[in-house]
Amino acid sequence: MTRLLPCRVSVCGVGELDGFARAGVSDVLSIINPDMPEPEAFRNFARHRRTTLRFHDVVLPTDGQTLCGDSDVGRILDFGRRLAAQRSADHLLVHCMAGISRSTAAAAILMAQPNPGREDEAFEALLAIRPRAWPNSRMVALADRLLERQGRLEAALRRYFARAVGEFEGLADDIRSVDGRGHEVPPS
Repeated sequence: MTRLLPCRVSVCGVGELDGFARAGVSDVLSIINPDMPEPEAFRNFARHRRTTLRFHDVVLPTDGQTLCGDSDVGRILDFGRRLAAQRSADHLLVHCMAGISRSTAAAAILMAQPNPGREDEAFEALLAIRPRAWPNSRMVALADRLLERQGRLEAALRRYFARAVGEFEGLADDIRSVDGRGHEVPPS
């Protein structure tokens, strides 16, 4: 597999952050719920550049939940442009609450951004980085539009979902059990 970014990429959930404190992380994209304080684990990290986004892991409007919007995905894309421009990015860590949906969508978006036409490779790389990932489809759809990929990023995500359901027993049922996410599971 060819590298899609000029740095190592890791994805995790909040509960795994301590394991990256001494991993040489240079850049962090942190996606957390709006009411959550900054994770204390970052106190143990060496100096790094961090961008924090705050929205819930929902793909449809949901009462009491902050939905990801264009400005949030725009900030992810700005983060990607800055990452590409800096010469000191060695290790990118993308995290959300569980390391399954928001962070994996952001990682795939960041890998696809500088590589038009290689959208499927971005999701293949994601699978190698974070097995059992289930990227947030709203984030990917917004990125597809903002990057002017004309549906290629969304189509690659659908192929990824079909593959993930085939590879990981019980994953389809797990996703169907999450409110508002069942429509992401491909038909059997």
